[in-house]
Amino acid sequence: MKISTSIATVSFAAFATAFTPTSFNGRASSLLNVATQAGVTPVDKSMQGIDAQATFDPTEGEGSALSRNNKGEVWNKQRARPRRNRKSPAIRNMVRECIVTPSNFIYPLFIHDEDFNQAIESMPGCERHSLDSMMREIGESMELGVGTFVLFPKVPDELKTNLGVEAYNPEGIIPRAIRMIKATHPDAVVVTDVALDPYSDQGHDGVVEDGKILNDVTINQLCKQVICQAEAGADIVAPSDMMDGRVKAIRDALDSEGFTDVSILSYTAKYASA
Repeated sequence: MKISTSIATVSFAAFATAFTPTSFNGRASSLLNVATQAGVTPVDKSMQGIDAQATFDPTEGEGSALSRNNKGEVWNKQRARPRRNRKSPAIRNMVRECIVTPSNFIYPLFIHDEDFNQAIESMPGCERHSLDSMMREIGESMELGVGTFVLFPKVPDELKTNLGVEAYNPEGIIPRAIRMIKATHPDAVVVTDVALDPYSDQGHDGVVEDGKILNDVTINQLCKQVICQAEAGADIVAPSDMMDGRVKAIRDALDSEGFTDVSILSYTAKYASA
């Protein structure tokens, strides 16, 4: 299996080693052991007489930066010390909120309606998959713990139009791919890109007129696109188009058709291309 180098590019064997808390704590402990074994001289926390000549003393003066505690040690008078929660492997294990595992990754799959895979020159290490290859990738990825996949289509030029009507063709490549995945891997989470650029003969994320993208007309088409994707079985629709107001319209469209459980993931930021 050749994992894409875009979002989910990891060697999962290396990944497991890198993100297992035990391994992390072992490395941290090893570093501390090295420091201890090196015979580091204990620090005089009064910090007095450490300089060869008189220098600035942060504990002296009318607006001194530091003061001294009851033991004469330099002291920063503050109660909030977040480093307390990081002082040992055991404490870190107790308070850690975020642990990255394979299930946190989203694997981008670029697909086309061909019976072969094709390298994507602008994205070294990535390739455009046939639907059969897509299914193999998903099966192997799920065995490794990756269960979420986002689909990006390559649509033949003859199917592209300014209105992007192929985006909501129920027999288009994305709806067929969703149905294939859900039939074999019902527990897989399928995310679909929502935008018109793969289906546009103008190469834009929206409908174009007189050199201008028509915001509301584009949203009309996006609403049709998400309903088509939801009907095919998409779990999450992910708009990347940057039309103003499209997330609310997409939510309303999904809810009005009974797809209240389909999630929305707006995941891009574009400033000149949309």
